Amino acid sequence: MKVFQILFLVVLIIPFAEIYLLLQVGSIIGALPTIFLVVFTAALGAWLLRMQGFATFRRFQENLAQGVIPAYEMIEGPIILLGGLLLLTPGFITDILGFICLIPPLRKKLAQYVIENRLIQAGGPFQQEKTAEKNILEGEFHKDE
Repeated sequence: MKVFQILFLVVLIIPFAEIYLLLQVGSIIGALPTIFLVVFTAALGAWLLRMQGFATFRRFQENLAQGVIPAYEMIEGPIILLGGLLLLTPGFITDILGFICLIPPLRKKLAQYVIENRLIQAGGPFQQEKTAEKNILEGEFHKDE
């Protein structure tokens, strides 16, 4: 399957799973405790996003000041942002995924996995342009009349 097909399935399936799980939890503990739990995880997620974001940014600046490439911090930044977004969306599945992204040891393992398996290319889209330039022949053109 292609990446967009998998992403489409995830975007389609997750909301149905979230609604089902919210209904199940609501039938066990009640509607108000379920709503409180969803709001509490969103507030906790916003607080964790702020704390972990500032800590990662501070480590990023310290590494730059010492002349060290902040590779983990550059990977952890988007992971923290994704974790915060997942915690702000209502539901328990996204909350679990969001907490995985915001708990420092788990986030470090996730960033290490991304770096070791080279899931992100260094250089990004600009690197592709440079490889395409190798096929260009330069020269001069004069039109004789």
